[in-house]
Amino acid sequence: MKRFFRLYQIEQKLALRSGDMLLFGVAMPVGIMILITMIAGSRMAGDGYTYLESSFASLIAVGICASAFMGIPLTIAEYRDKKILKHFFTTPCSPMWILGSDVLCGAGTALLSALSVTLVSVIFLGYRMRGNWGMFLAAWFLTLISMFSIGLLMASLCRTIKSVNMVTTFVYFPMLFLSGATIPYELFPSGLRKVADVLPLTQGIKLMKAVSLGMEMEAVWKIAALLVGITLLCSVISVRTFRWE
Repeated sequence: MKRFFRLYQIEQKLALRSGDMLLFGVAMPVGIMILITMIAGSRMAGDGYTYLESSFASLIAVGICASAFMGIPLTIAEYRDKKILKHFFTTPCSPMWILGSDVLCGAGTALLSALSVTLVSVIFLGYRMRGNWGMFLAAWFLTLISMFSIGLLMASLCRTIKSVNMVTTFVYFPMLFLSGATIPYELFPSGLRKVADVLPLTQGIKLMKAVSLGMEMEAVWKIAALLVGITLLCSVISVRTFRWE
């Protein structure tokens, strides 16, 4: 484990040096949260909840989106292209360690993003959750692992940097803008909502939003079961299709 944590420290330093994840995963959701509050104020977004209450769960998902659909696939594809994964076979470190350290780095970025949004919204914007914080943390974690499983699937199926760049572009931006993560879902017309409902991140945001607003448990468990199914399916396929070189 000592070698693994040493590898994780190196990977984390490399991730912090790039700055992309901090910009898109941490700074951007906090900025959007402040902007939405300035524009919408205390106006109601839906049946009994404000835009701040609606956007809280949505913007928590931005850090997950950035890590899952950009950070993990691009990092693994780059290591495969540079033969780093292949070279790990000749060292005492297991190649699985580098995957685990990258996933841990992505989870750290998503957690930092969630904490930043939470602190700003609670301390400075007066946000108060109607639901249970423990249940919300569980919903966040389920959304995290389900989206990360999709990111690992992308890394497994895409063999080259060129292909993974193309796939991440076509996955990341629709997830970011059409799932309700940045633009409030309540503003979408009915036709666009049907498109958004197909996206897995939309379901994760709906789960976190339902828990944060204290909605009925039946809808929560249905979405949770769907995300568990996505996690299992993508994990099995990614394991079977993954190649080290």
